[in-house]
Amino acid sequence: MNINLKPISQQVIVITGASSGIGLTTARMAARRGARLVLAARSGEALHQLQEEIVQHGGHAIYVEADVGHEGDVERIAAAAEDEFGGFDTWVNNAGASIYGKLADVPIGDFRKLFETNFWGVVYGSLSALRQLRTRGGAIINLGSVASDSAIPLQGTYSATKHAVKGFTDALRMEVEADRLPISVTLIKPSAIDTPYSQHAKNYLGDEPANPSPLYTPEVVAQTILRCAERPCGEVIVGGVGKLMSLAGRYTPRLRDWIFERAVIPGQRSGVSARDDQHRALEHPTNALRERGDQDRLCLKSSLYTQASFHPVMSGLLILGGTVAITALMRGVGNARHGSYISNPDGSSDLPEHRV
Repeated sequence: MNINLKPISQQVIVITGASSGIGLTTARMAARRGARLVLAARSGEALHQLQEEIVQHGGHAIYVEADVGHEGDVERIAAAAEDEFGGFDTWVNNAGASIYGKLADVPIGDFRKLFETNFWGVVYGSLSALRQLRTRGGAIINLGSVASDSAIPLQGTYSATKHAVKGFTDALRMEVEADRLPISVTLIKPSAIDTPYSQHAKNYLGDEPANPSPLYTPEVVAQTILRCAERPCGEVIVGGVGKLMSLAGRYTPRLRDWIFERAVIPGQRSGVSARDDQHRALEHPTNALRERGDQDRLCLKSSLYTQASFHPVMSGLLILGGTVAITALMRGVGNARHGSYISNPDGSSDLPEHRV
């Protein structure tokens, strides 16, 4: 089945989680390119401001105040698109939240709430879009994460939801292809992105959470989303750092664990005392149009790997290079076992002197 996706300028695009971060950046970028938009989030006030902004610049957008964790709300989004535009061409399941804290410290109720948003929101949105697109064709784009491949300590609940999103999206893609439906099903897996993500996350750490450097700008993800809305693509990792994490998790899981335990866990602690939870997005909408976070971290404005991933030959060369780098690293660790180590305070030695 040939899948013919329209140019962005001719599309109606549904975006959930459109009031903040990646969703907000994608909405603005799509509007500038001429797309008509259906904006969805729990933050009705912020969505109204965004709609007015888009209309003032000559665009066309409507908004639906909705919680994607409720199936009825998701159906209202689809109905609004049908009433206003006669349907839609691309549905972007972007809405999401996170929790920072050791798994043993997170209440089960928060586990369930996060799954309602991050996983069930994707399920409801994907199945609603599938019903609408099975005859007219179009794209379903789901936002996973590098955590879909490689779990992140202190964000174990979030990682579990994104593993579930990957499993659901991969299965949906295969079923759609087997039924020869004219629908592109894409999973996009961003690396750490400079959005208010960590400020909005529920926090069970003693200090404010942070994302380890380097971060990527939300524009890098938005560009990838819109590219996949025009050209069928099964899966894209945004950011070469994320690809290295995925490769390490697949081929050298013990090395990945060693690095994460020593670098990623402390890298997620800001050292700043934790604030109260009144603006945490797990329970409450934020009602503020913010694309970026407030972390003072290295932020990359482009990703050579992501650009190359749309070109098979270039992508293959970069993956080969990453594999060689990981192999060399493993050899270095192996050689270090026969050489010198930096001793721990208790006299043991598990940390190689040769660091990457």
